[in-house]
Amino acid sequence: MKKLVMLALSALFATALFASSEEIEKKGFLTTKWCAENDMFKDCRLETAVCGFEGCFKTWQFGDPIKEQLVLYVHDDGKYYKVDLGKLHRSELDEAINRNEVTIIGSYDEKNNIIHTREFKAPPPPKKSFFKGCL
Repeated sequence: MKKLVMLALSALFATALFASSEEIEKKGFLTTKWCAENDMFKDCRLETAVCGFEGCFKTWQFGDPIKEQLVLYVHDDGKYYKVDLGKLHRSELDEAINRNEVTIIGSYDEKNNIIHTREFKAPPPPKKSFFKGCL
């Protein structure tokens, strides 16, 4: 009986220890580092997701390494967090890139300011609206 109680207490302690790790959930605007640094959110060009800055397509050739640095700009904090995709593929984030209200769930490395992504939630696409063309 005593062993069973000790086993249950150790399991409870281990669960509490792992639950207290730096697991965070941040919601903000998912974009590239260059666009966040230059305050270009709505008008951020997608070329920055491939070669790193606006106008880089002029010198970038197919086969060159991709220089992508995704960040999550959090409006409440007024700063951005680097995003490490971990086991997620970049193609999974296509529905979330350059969109607001994206939630990134993962562990936070405070020293390097990186969120190691475990999963993400993208907002639903905007609803279609009817516009006649004249007011």
